[in-house]
Amino acid sequence: MRFPLALTAKIAKHIIKHKLARTPKFALVLQLEPLHTCNLTCTCCGRIREYSTSLKDMVPLEKCVAAAEECEAPMVSICGGEPLIYPKIEELVNGILQQGRIVYICTNGMFMRKKMKDYLAGIYSPDLEPTLQKLLEDRLISGKDAEAIRQADDATRKKVFIRPTQWMYWNVHIDGLEYTHDLIVEREGVFKECVEAIKMAKILGYQVATNTTVYKETDAQELDEMFKFFSWLGCDAHTISPGYDYDAAKKDMVKRLGKDPKEFFLTRDMTRKKFAKILDWGDAYTLIGTRVYQEFLAGKREMTCTAWAIPTYNIRGWKAPCYLMTDGHYSGYKEMLEKVQWDKYGVVDGKARDPRCENCMVHCGYDPSGALGTSNYQRGDTWKNIKYNFWPKPARYERGHEVNAFNGFSIGKGHLAEAKAAIKVPDKKTDGGSSSRDTRDTTERDKLLTSIRGAKNFGLHSE
Repeated sequence: MRFPLALTAKIAKHIIKHKLARTPKFALVLQLEPLHTCNLTCTCCGRIREYSTSLKDMVPLEKCVAAAEECEAPMVSICGGEPLIYPKIEELVNGILQQGRIVYICTNGMFMRKKMKDYLAGIYSPDLEPTLQKLLEDRLISGKDAEAIRQADDATRKKVFIRPTQWMYWNVHIDGLEYTHDLIVEREGVFKECVEAIKMAKILGYQVATNTTVYKETDAQELDEMFKFFSWLGCDAHTISPGYDYDAAKKDMVKRLGKDPKEFFLTRDMTRKKFAKILDWGDAYTLIGTRVYQEFLAGKREMTCTAWAIPTYNIRGWKAPCYLMTDGHYSGYKEMLEKVQWDKYGVVDGKARDPRCENCMVHCGYDPSGALGTSNYQRGDTWKNIKYNFWPKPARYERGHEVNAFNGFSIGKGHLAEAKAAIKVPDKKTDGGSSSRDTRDTTERDKLLTSIRGAKNFGLHSE
């Protein structure tokens, strides 16, 4: 099977139950944002600006767990912000798993290895030594890390950890190969850390998915190379969605970066061109989602948004109408379902009901439509989805090591390379020679960085 039978069966059972009960609207996935704090400032992310006055606020653990229970979604995507910053992320993950739900931890990958080292310390016994040696050989932990794992005290061993289970995925943000990804997240070295975290996760038996957003200048060939590389690494699944110009992201881009959002985000026509090969990708790699949604992205059919099927809960309550647009927050899930005028949103027969929906083809609105058959249903759609899910899982790409994945920071060609060079000035040595020193004056670097970001191609292509 393309996806684990237990997970597929759980979601299918949920859909059938509500279909038989003729439930008009019900949740498939809960987007749970326990906080909006993040250690990165990714270009095209609107959370920084939309919730700028409450970045330090957090949803109490009991409310997070209650929200999952309230909407009864079989799958919970814990996002943010960066969810691994949440002080009780271990308790949150385990609390939702205890409810019998599937958990996706949507992370930028920077704290994954720390959480996995905590887990190793909590379960350490001499039987773990071969695993530690493998991690040491692959330079995924240091000698100091290994010793700390071995010497963990009883208090550490009694803590709650994020353990490997068939019901949980690390869902790692990857927007391309090294140069592209580091540019989008606005920090060099992030891609390398993500790769190392994924390698460690697979050695320890975790399930891992990647999560990619496609922008105007994203190169389709690079996406193909990206899938090859992460398939080779052993990733279990991949999520991909078009970059949509929602209000918060546009405002952040204009005010924080001084850029025109039209340079970065996709129109509907652009999305169809970028995703022209998605059916081929779906055959070759384990892409999460329905076959019907893939046809929609490829421009082979029309669909209508089903935003209510993937609700969002955050520090202000139930966010509506969708994950990307905010017209209000509600204290209860049922209250949101009843009060939001859902027929005001989406695109029907090529016409946007709300101008903000015009270019949206994002999975959080349209993928559930494909799963539920709620819009533009065509004969054979159910069979397409069943076949896609139950057919054999695509084989691991065996030549992924040939992909030029580390094409930026790792080889000295990161997007800050020129800027770093700009703040190096001659420094006289006592013997009459000269060397370079870091002046710590970042004025020239910042000017260069602005210029680099504003380059026509935005750096989103393979080198």
